[in-house]
Amino acid sequence: MIKRLLGVMCLTLMYCSSDDNNQSGPPQEITPSNLIINVNKAGSNSSMPNGDGSGIVSFGASATDAVSYAFRLNSGQLIASSSGTWIQMFTIPGESEHSIEVVAYSSTGHTASLIQEFTIYVQEVTGEQLIWSDEFETAGTPNSTKWTYDIGGSGWGNGEYQYYTSRPENVIVQDGFLKITAKKENYMGKEYTSARLISRDLFEFQYGRVEIRAKLPTGGGTWPALWMLGANYTSVGWPSCGEMDIMEHWGSNQNVISGATHTPSSSGNTVNKGEVNVPGVSDNFHLYGLNWSSEKLEFTVDGAIFYTYNPAIKDGATWPFDQDFFFILNVAMGSFWDTIDPNFVESSMEIDYIRVYQ
Repeated sequence: MIKRLLGVMCLTLMYCSSDDNNQSGPPQEITPSNLIINVNKAGSNSSMPNGDGSGIVSFGASATDAVSYAFRLNSGQLIASSSGTWIQMFTIPGESEHSIEVVAYSSTGHTASLIQEFTIYVQEVTGEQLIWSDEFETAGTPNSTKWTYDIGGSGWGNGEYQYYTSRPENVIVQDGFLKITAKKENYMGKEYTSARLISRDLFEFQYGRVEIRAKLPTGGGTWPALWMLGANYTSVGWPSCGEMDIMEHWGSNQNVISGATHTPSSSGNTVNKGEVNVPGVSDNFHLYGLNWSSEKLEFTVDGAIFYTYNPAIKDGATWPFDQDFFFILNVAMGSFWDTIDPNFVESSMEIDYIRVYQ
C-alpha cells in the first residue's frame, strides 16, 4: 500500500513538473540601466566652460538595454531619438540655465529617465543693435506713437466672439506691463470684449530678431497671439501679404505653444507650423521670439528654437517675407474650431516688453 501511494505521488510530481515547464509565463520586463547624459557645448574648454558663444549644444545618451531615447528641454515636449543624440541651438545672449531630461526605452517598453542641469553662454551678435522697443513703463493708455487699435466685432474671418475696444477695461499699461484683458460682458451686440493692438504705419521693419516677454491668459476659448502681417496688407490682402505667428496659444490646449507662417501656398489650415509644450504659460512669463532673415524664420521660446521655416523654393507663394511687416498683439475669444468655457469671466495677457534687434 505504501509503495503504491509513493508511486502515485511520484507520478503526480512528474506530471506537475512537466506541466510547469511547458508554461511560458509572463514576458520578462526589461528596464534600461546605467543611463548617462553627455552635454557637449560647442567650443567648451577650461577658459570657456559654458561654450564658445555659438549657443550650439549636442546631447548624447547611452544606457544598458535601451533601444531608443527621447529628450526634453526645460520641461518641454519630448523629442524622439533612435540614436540617442540631439542638437539644439540657443539664441538669447548671455549665460542662461537650462535642464535636459533623457528618457531611455527598452524593447519591452519600460523606461528609465535622468535630468541634468547645465549653463550655456551665447555671445551677442557683433553689430546687432536694438532698433525699436516698448518697455511699457508709462502707466495709462499704450504709447500712441507706437500703437493703434483694430476696433470692432466682425469675427476677423475666424468666427471669433469678442468685440475689440480701446477701453482701459480691455487694454492698459499698469505696473510695468501691457495688459490685454478679455471679458465676458454684453457690449455692442457681442458677449465678450477684448483688445487688438497694431503698429501699422507707426513701426514696420524687415528682418531682425524679435523678443516678447509675456504671460498668457487662461480659460477655454481664450486665443492670445503675438504676430505680424505684411505692411502691404491693405493693397494685396491676406494671405498674399504673409503672416508670421510668433506665438499662438489656445486655452483649451493649455501649455502648448504654436508658431506658424501663412502664405499663399499654406494659408487657412497651414501646414507650416511647429508646437512645443511650455509648462506654466499662464502662471509665469516666458520669452517668445523670432529670428527673421532673408533665408529662414526661426521661432523660439526662452531662447530655444522649436520651429524653423525655410522653404527650398522661395517665391511669391512660399516667401512673402522680404518686405516690411508690422506687429499685432491681441486676445481673441473662440472661433469656428474652438468653443468658450461657459464659466469664463475674464483673463489677461500681460506683456513685459517687446524688442527688435538688427
